[in-house]
Amino acid sequence: MMGKVVSFVKRFYLAIIFIFMYLPIGALMVFSFNESKNMASWAGFSTHWYQQLFHDPVIAEALWVTISVALISSVAATLIGTLAAIGLDGFKAKTKNAVLNFTYIPMVNADIVTGISLLLLFIFFNIPRGYWTMTLAHITFSIPYVIFSVLPKMRQLDRSTYEAALDMGAKPGYAVRKVILPQITSGIVTGFILAFTMSFDDFMISFFTTQGVTQNLSIYVYSMARVGINPMINALSTIMFVVVITLLLIVNLQSLKSKPLKRPRAKSIEY
Repeated sequence: MMGKVVSFVKRFYLAIIFIFMYLPIGALMVFSFNESKNMASWAGFSTHWYQQLFHDPVIAEALWVTISVALISSVAATLIGTLAAIGLDGFKAKTKNAVLNFTYIPMVNADIVTGISLLLLFIFFNIPRGYWTMTLAHITFSIPYVIFSVLPKMRQLDRSTYEAALDMGAKPGYAVRKVILPQITSGIVTGFILAFTMSFDDFMISFFTTQGVTQNLSIYVYSMARVGINPMINALSTIMFVVVITLLLIVNLQSLKSKPLKRPRAKSIEY
């Protein structure tokens, strides 16, 4: 009886958490299809705000900036992070742990600290703020996510296959391309999608590293919210939420597919 009560309390607690987390998002998504500007009343189902959204040139430019920065930064971060993970896997344990501890810092550090630090760096080197400073900043904070996506695949590798390729006359670069990369592809894809997701909805670091010169979707939503609640914000936020959730589902499915299946041990037969 006590076990059932504990199980009910756990499920109830989890349900309350999910309600508080997703009920506001659900309301936002519902009212993005509201015909009226007033969010206090429902005037009927309409896609009017989505139509206005896709015909707004400012939003179109912000969308282009968001997607292009996300693509460029995620590709660059995936390349750098994959090579870093391959290199880290060959380090000794103490050196590897020390480097990994430093790699964790951008992931656990507050976004505002990272944004201000990068801003001061760009000011120190007299780099004009704008599109490319945003891209460099997104590459910087995306690299650790790629490294920690690829490293588990590196640990699952059979090192003897790489060494066998070298023994048969393959150069290290060729052996990496033909032996290692095919075996860690799922980790690379997961890292790329995570980097794209983090870049797609980033606000704080983008805001500080561009100083209003260039706007992505997150900065545009913030600027719209400052002057008043426009129903187009609901539509835009809904699209961003759906894109991020879809990418995260792909990451989870990819990680589930890449997990090796445990084969049951054969029972010994006694004669």
